[in-house]
Amino acid sequence: HLKGIFGEDFDYYKVRGKRIELMNEFIRQNGIEKKKGLDELLDYLDNTGLKKAVATATDLQRTTLYLSSINIIDRFDKLICGNMIENGKPAPDIYLTAAKELGLSPSECIALEDSPNGIRSAYAAGCKPVMIPDLSQPDEETKKLLHACCDDLSKVIGVIQKLV
Repeated sequence: HLKGIFGEDFDYYKVRGKRIELMNEFIRQNGIEKKKGLDELLDYLDNTGLKKAVATATDLQRTTLYLSSINIIDRFDKLICGNMIENGKPAPDIYLTAAKELGLSPSECIALEDSPNGIRSAYAAGCKPVMIPDLSQPDEETKKLLHACCDDLSKVIGVIQKLV
């Protein structure tokens, strides 16, 4: 897609490498901020015994670093990362893999996402997509795919309670 915009000479891997370098430097200087409501949601999930996985396009090494830096890596049953699957979002691979690793069917899973590509991925897998907008609100096309939209992660508790 980017080659279509910038031309065939566009070096995706060089740009991606630079982006990772800049992100890592920012995190070293500033740390990672937890999303609002994360601790409340994880506590609720721990107390109910519901299974939970991280399904991220980020590679395993960086995912481990990020989750460890905010002391939540041990709170997940599984980590499914971009370098573990064949096709990234919006393909459904990551959510199909996460559901399988948890021993669940995708229809039994809620997928929490902040991006339209992630919502498309979760929907295509057969999960119940819940958007927690970050940089942008869902557009009309994305809204059609949502099971719910929540202002922060603590609000997801109510969505889960209606399903179980």
